[in-house]
Amino acid sequence: MIVVALFTACAIALHVAPHHLTVLLAAPAGGDGLTESTRLSAAYEAILASRDQDAETLLTRACPPAPGAACADLRAVMLWWDIQQDLSSRTLDGRFEAAAKLAVATATAATEKEPNRAEHWFYLAAAYAPLAQWRVLRGERLTAARDGKRIKDALERALALDGRLQDAWFGIGLYHYYADVAPAALKVLRFLLLLPGGDRVQGMQEMLRARDHGELLRGEADFQMHWLYLWYENQPLRALDLLQGLDRRYPGNPLFLQRIADVQHVYLHDHAASARTWQLLLDRAAAAQVAFTSIADTRARIGLAAESIELGQPQRAIDLLTPLLRTGPSAPYGAVALVEATLGDAYARAGNRTAAFDAYTRASAAAPRDDPDDIRTRSRDGLARVRARR
Repeated sequence: MIVVALFTACAIALHVAPHHLTVLLAAPAGGDGLTESTRLSAAYEAILASRDQDAETLLTRACPPAPGAACADLRAVMLWWDIQQDLSSRTLDGRFEAAAKLAVATATAATEKEPNRAEHWFYLAAAYAPLAQWRVLRGERLTAARDGKRIKDALERALALDGRLQDAWFGIGLYHYYADVAPAALKVLRFLLLLPGGDRVQGMQEMLRARDHGELLRGEADFQMHWLYLWYENQPLRALDLLQGLDRRYPGNPLFLQRIADVQHVYLHDHAASARTWQLLLDRAAAAQVAFTSIADTRARIGLAAESIELGQPQRAIDLLTPLLRTGPSAPYGAVALVEATLGDAYARAGNRTAAFDAYTRASAAAPRDDPDDIRTRSRDGLARVRARR
């Protein structure tokens, strides 16, 4: 029910995007361990579906009698999922940081008042989770590692007090998994923070156990486990199956379709399938069937255009992207530069060297200062190819 990332020193310092390491730790089946678990789980489902207004209504009804820390946690989690729709944008950072710190303070006060109540420790772990992930995203890795240790300690304390929190084993399992597969340099950091070693096989068994028996775990657990299947288990089809299940369950969240298209492109090299997925997202955005409609439309056009180029249809790519130049989308972050760079690829593929040269030049000029998508390098390489053809 609550998003609790086990960002231990080994896990959070990996060279991956921070949202890859999110973990859900849900209430036990039947809600034995957590107060008002039914209402809280409904709010969590709304968050995964990108229905923030519904989630806020459900949280207001749940707390009280649910502990205030539970709703504070979920409000921070809700903002974190919103940030994941456009990770490079800092628009929501201030609101998120304030919400996350409030959740930590609320949960800490609860553990001090009632130290023998398991759910308070559970919510303390949950409070640190999105804050740790955000710190990874913004480059504060050492601070995030310390938060990860606090998360692990709080989870173990919760399980010691109430063994009915079976879903907490997902977080423990994730630690065991990443602590085993982490590079040697990160294992030194683990040692410095006095964290125990890991076991990849044991960790996977613990995660599967929690996923199979937890009433509320499946949604976010599936999202997190699809990364493991891609990176370490060499099972891209299994990862794709998990993502497709998430899209069926939460069709209003555009993030899941984006991940499906990326897996089809990067891991399966199936450009036709990826194009169909981007087209589906574009159709949903046009029908206002997804949240963050404008961002989804822009991402879908760029993704579909890139696949059209791969499939030998550069004019289709040009037709998809040209309307975006008229509107000048402000999101996702660096959207105009991404559009121009992809247009440059399309014009180059179509043999229009002058238009390609101009598009690459505009892309480089439009790239934001931090250039998270490396548009300047991409444009420079594109210009070099155009000149070589001349």
